[in-house]
Amino acid sequence: MRRLLQRRENQLAAIIILVVGLITLRAPVFLSMGSIDTIMTDGAILTMMALVQMLAILTRGIDLSVSANMALTGMVVALLSKDHPEMAVTATIVLALGLGLLLGAINGVMIAYVGIPPIVVTLGTMSIYRGLVFQVSGGAWVNAQQMGSAFIAFPTTRLLGLTAIVWIAAVMVAAIYLFLNHVRKGRELYALGGNPTAARYVGINNTHNQMLVYSLIGLVSGLCGYLWVARYAVAYTEIALGFELQTVAACVIGGVSMAGGRGTVLGCVLGSVFLVIIFNALPIINVSPFWQLAISGAVILAAVVLNSRSERSKGKLILKSAQLAAVRGTA
Repeated sequence: MRRLLQRRENQLAAIIILVVGLITLRAPVFLSMGSIDTIMTDGAILTMMALVQMLAILTRGIDLSVSANMALTGMVVALLSKDHPEMAVTATIVLALGLGLLLGAINGVMIAYVGIPPIVVTLGTMSIYRGLVFQVSGGAWVNAQQMGSAFIAFPTTRLLGLTAIVWIAAVMVAAIYLFLNHVRKGRELYALGGNPTAARYVGINNTHNQMLVYSLIGLVSGLCGYLWVARYAVAYTEIALGFELQTVAACVIGGVSMAGGRGTVLGCVLGSVFLVIIFNALPIINVSPFWQLAISGAVILAAVVLNSRSERSKGKLILKSAQLAAVRGTA
């Protein structure tokens, strides 16, 4: 039992259950079917984006342009839907994936081949992409009445009681899990983040892996840009503003190390679930929007502190083991 509770994922799952219980005592409506459905649908996009953000963090990088990518891609496909309301959903998704991939590949080229630090590159492209959102839209909104009916309907189309967004997120969770745990390229990401020097010595290509990571992030950002706009049936210049910080927070809360090389898909998913529950619960229990920001920030800081303490403890255990082995070797 003690060993089970020592795992970060189990601790987070227990905290989520406790938080949900406390919130339900205050507002029983929180556990209604409608509320749960909303949480799952809203949380699906955050889960998908947190998972690909984790790929960057595993390699000691970060992508701050994800929400700007979503905004630009979402605005472009919304404008296309406005001009061509009969356009098929499959064509919309392909366009969103293609544009998102292009924007992500731009980050990848500058990071992997030019050698600019990820935080600098993505901070710059974040501003560029946000500026382009205003340029392509002229500052105007695209509302539900101007979009095609199929464009809006797809994300909330139901299969076996769950929306399409939830099913897409479930498939992505499975795909990222298989990639990180059963594909060589996925295992290489852990090696690059854990010990880049050793990874290079054994022949792991950092350039190719970085290009792959930021291209995948762009691909998923493009898809989520369309899903976001269609889900909320509106496209405007500030789509998903600040959302990149939520993706990083979900990773940190889920136990993904900002130092790279450590993190799990389950932890990342649980981190996303925790954040979505907090964001949806605070308004229900009549917490002021100002306190909502403060509470969310406190949760993130607490997770960072917990992560750093955990890493220091593991570092001390490794050091003690090494010292003990050395003593035994000289005895």
